[in-house]
Amino acid sequence: MPALPRPAQTLRDTIGPGLIMAGAAIGVSHLVQATRAGAEYGYVMIWLLAAACLFKYPFLEYGPRYAAAMGESLLDGYRRLGTWALVLFGVVTLGTMFAVQASVTAVTAGLAGYVFGLTPDIRIWSLAVLLACVTLLLAGRYRLLDRTMKVIMATLAVATVGAAGVALIAFDPAAPVVIEAPALLTAGGLTFALALMGWMPIPLDVAVWHSLWTLERRDESGHTPLLKDVQTDFNLGYALSFGIALLFLLLGAVVMYGTGERFPSGAVPFATRLIELYTATLGAWSGPVIGVIALTTMFSTTLAVTDAYPRVLQRFGQVSNARLREALSGPAGYRAGLLLVPAGALVVITFFAENLTALVDLATVLSFLSAPVLGYMNYRLVCSEAMPKEAQPGRALRFLSVAGLIFLCLFCALFVYAFFFLA
Repeated sequence: MPALPRPAQTLRDTIGPGLIMAGAAIGVSHLVQATRAGAEYGYVMIWLLAAACLFKYPFLEYGPRYAAAMGESLLDGYRRLGTWALVLFGVVTLGTMFAVQASVTAVTAGLAGYVFGLTPDIRIWSLAVLLACVTLLLAGRYRLLDRTMKVIMATLAVATVGAAGVALIAFDPAAPVVIEAPALLTAGGLTFALALMGWMPIPLDVAVWHSLWTLERRDESGHTPLLKDVQTDFNLGYALSFGIALLFLLLGAVVMYGTGERFPSGAVPFATRLIELYTATLGAWSGPVIGVIALTTMFSTTLAVTDAYPRVLQRFGQVSNARLREALSGPAGYRAGLLLVPAGALVVITFFAENLTALVDLATVLSFLSAPVLGYMNYRLVCSEAMPKEAQPGRALRFLSVAGLIFLCLFCALFVYAFFFLA
């Protein structure tokens, strides 16, 4: 194989963490929330989806930016800010990790049971899904995760674009609309809009995950990335996340909007009903395609999340306590977390399956309310004196950051209002 030109080789050595971030992002928020947004509200939600992705962009980009410029993770940066920053992030992580891991695993398991049809028992499929993820990560750690995610993202992009194209071709604009879209400025509409924006494309604490993946990619490839290449990698993954969310929204609007269909509220019932509706609307051929899209979407999320939390726990322990720094170094610390988090998720799925929605709601509330503070922490770090001047954000990105902080604060105020007064 001929050698690549040096700039291309450098970029190839850097590409990877952004796609893993995209794999973590493209999950329930895309498959269920974005599709439901199009199905129930038509195209009006496009603007809200775009606003969420725009205003969260700088705070998520600061994760890999900081790692590339400083050679350390955002967790190390939070330690620079003070104990309060580490404690806040620790509370958010510990308060959400088992619920998030359990929820993405349960949805993946439910879809696997539906697609393969071997057993409806979600506990058995959850165990199978987590065993597959843990086995992949133990066998190849970051290298195999990187390669697997590139294949998954390519498959997902091609399948989603193909399904959207066929749906648009088959769309009959003269077909009668059975129902009107529910009003957005109502209790239900506002609550749904807040939920869509809150998880779109991904919660802000994932910036820490991305910083860790950036450093792992550097160590795995033996190449210290340039800031511009890290930004290219991030932008690629972020654009993929936004593009696929937009396609799911368009699919929901084209295939489901105005049908009079009442959609189940749970993620697995909604996803399975989604496959059935596509089959009825577009033909039997579309069932397997949409099934592959749905299952690939959720497996990519589960795999990325299964890798992320052990990395975060390992580095958090090292940063927080000098005695733990050596004990958690190397593969042993990662493997301990790789067994702990899935085991906790299985306990949640086994014994708290009926209360899983409540646990996920709690995780959502923590993510919502912590977003402005996490965004401010990331912004403060990349604008600090410790950050090299040439790596600090420019005027446009600083302006977008300030606008984003205002957006996140207003978003939290609306969320609190909806939670207490519109529920």
